[in-house]
Amino acid sequence: MPAGKLTNGLIIANVVIFLLIWIFGWQQEAVLRGGMFPIRLSGAEIDISQYGWLVPAWLTPLSSAFLHSGLLHLSFNMLMLLFCGRYVEQVLGPQLMAILYVVGAYAAAFAQFAVDSGSAIPMIGASGAISALLGAYALLFARNRVDPVGPIPGHVVRIVWLTLAWVGIQLMVGLATSGNLQGIAIFAHIGGFVAGLILTRPLLGWRFRSA
Repeated sequence: MPAGKLTNGLIIANVVIFLLIWIFGWQQEAVLRGGMFPIRLSGAEIDISQYGWLVPAWLTPLSSAFLHSGLLHLSFNMLMLLFCGRYVEQVLGPQLMAILYVVGAYAAAFAQFAVDSGSAIPMIGASGAISALLGAYALLFARNRVDPVGPIPGHVVRIVWLTLAWVGIQLMVGLATSGNLQGIAIFAHIGGFVAGLILTRPLLGWRFRSA
């Protein structure tokens, strides 16, 4: 597995934040202050003033990506980040991967907002940002050649197929874990994944033009 300074740094940051929150018993406060509430992105105010300051609503898609609900949630996300992040970082470099990660976090948040803008249930976890890396990984390291369909180029056909496959997987995960599509931010995962598929080729071209 290739080295990856940014990937390692993200993992360390997530683990340290999780441990600090757990040690000091700040779980509820951290979620309320830094979680991504879709209703806050719509401009609504939530009365949680008893917890003091809040992360600005526009920044919560990023702050929520460093919060996790438990050890299993953290472990699964960090395992996926380790596996996909190092390979994507090797191809794109740390700076462009950082852009992809942040854009993935925001794409995930706004995808979830788009389907449930009035929700007061906070979304937390790095899954959306990591889904962008997973989309990039799938696009960069897929081995099967994809033929064009009429005037549609092969790389576009690949993006469509990968997106449909990821959507199907997320829908099945949601149904299997909760019996419905609530309780897991399915659409956030889809939004992050699609962002990774869309941005990978432009970022790759940018890196090699700048080399």
